[in-house]
Amino acid sequence: MVNRRAFLFRMALFSRVRPLPWGASQSKGWPWAFLGTACKGNVTDVGTEGEQRERKSLKEESSQNLGFWRERLADQMLPLWRLNYEEQLKVKFESLKKNLETLESRLRKIGAGDPGPTAATSERLCSCLHPFMPSPVIDGYRNKSSFCINRGPDGNPKTVGYYLKSWGGSNIFCVQPSHLKDIPEKHNQVAQCFEAFLRQSTWGPYTDSRKMGPWHELIVRTSFLGHTMAIIIFNPQELSQEELCVQKEEIKEFFSTGPGAVCDLTSLYMKERTPRHQQLTPFQLLAGDPYLFEDILGLKVRISPGAFFQLNTSAAEVLYRTVGELGRVDHNTVIFDFSHGTGATGLSLARQTSQIFSMGLVGQALEDAKWTAAFNGITNWESHPGSVKEIIPQLLGSQEDGRSLTALVDPSQCGLSNRVVQDVRNCKAIQTLVFVSCRPYGKSIENIIELCRPPDPDGNLMGEPFVLRRAVPVDMFPHSLQCELVMLFTR
Repeated sequence: MVNRRAFLFRMALFSRVRPLPWGASQSKGWPWAFLGTACKGNVTDVGTEGEQRERKSLKEESSQNLGFWRERLADQMLPLWRLNYEEQLKVKFESLKKNLETLESRLRKIGAGDPGPTAATSERLCSCLHPFMPSPVIDGYRNKSSFCINRGPDGNPKTVGYYLKSWGGSNIFCVQPSHLKDIPEKHNQVAQCFEAFLRQSTWGPYTDSRKMGPWHELIVRTSFLGHTMAIIIFNPQELSQEELCVQKEEIKEFFSTGPGAVCDLTSLYMKERTPRHQQLTPFQLLAGDPYLFEDILGLKVRISPGAFFQLNTSAAEVLYRTVGELGRVDHNTVIFDFSHGTGATGLSLARQTSQIFSMGLVGQALEDAKWTAAFNGITNWESHPGSVKEIIPQLLGSQEDGRSLTALVDPSQCGLSNRVVQDVRNCKAIQTLVFVSCRPYGKSIENIIELCRPPDPDGNLMGEPFVLRRAVPVDMFPHSLQCELVMLFTR
């Protein structure tokens, strides 16, 4: 029988408390101080002498117990993995309710929101929140995994996995991820094979402190079609071009005809790691096909090695259907799609709409979207590099009566740019907005406030404000604290 008090203490011991996403409340009876954290080190204020002795005992035990590190990694990467799936959704739902209460409070301070209902102000936005749309796949759902390379808990410097900080935070360990519930077997297989290659190689991993070798990161991407792409990120340091060419040939041979051939890679890439201030280097195809392909909602989608695509393909289908249903998309709807990535959200709705304008796609993502549209025979989709105000006059001049304009935004973690917020807000013809956020807090909240605040000439927000009508959460990331929130706004 496990001592519950000791278990809860052990959970909290390896965490540094910080606020939960979406302003989640800290529930009694569960180690919430741990659930919302990413294991930043040990707790300094331990408390009683008995707890200090337990901490010392745990430290001695963990130095030789790989299972200890594996469990700690699971708690860091997937904080809800100990709960059954129904309980996970309850935790996330309560977090979202708290977040909407915070948003309501901020909107009230600036005089924004729906002035009509008679219900208490603190209840209005929460009443907009619908039950969760669950993920069809609970385990092994990731179609993309990024693995680091560093020293493992056993001291081996060529370990492929995820990072964990040591007790004092001075050392970083890399723990193999084969036990994590979100990673499919194929990703683990490629990671294990690459680790085997590294351990027979003369070169070690790249680390900022020691600079032992060129290897920095491994990215694995897979699709429902059975395709597997491996991307190896390297830092050349002082290696000559001849030495790098030798390494590339060895990797190619290892995965083509050597032990790594069991991975049956569709594509093998290498890419040089560059500092943020420098121009990005191109992906270098070593073997196989240049692209990954995926089937989603009857579409065949092309994905380049560096392109964004939703992490959970099965849940992405639920997400795209929810966007269409919530926005009441039909053949009289014109969509301005501000989503990032390969344009898959808008393209999945193309057959239900009158026309789709994909705004701001550039580079390889744009080329992927063009290929997807052409291959699937989609003729009512087009990309536009400018702003909405450049399209509206021509569109309004030629459109038929009854056609409605809807904006679809699905920003990255950085949120929407000021230009996009202003374009949507100031275009009076756009009466409906569907806002999809994987982080319904932080920058997304700031974007929503700008879209919903009263007109502000000084901030170049001239159009009538939007009002939140409905919000539907879609669980894209089982076992984690994250989800996608689809929000419907109207003027």
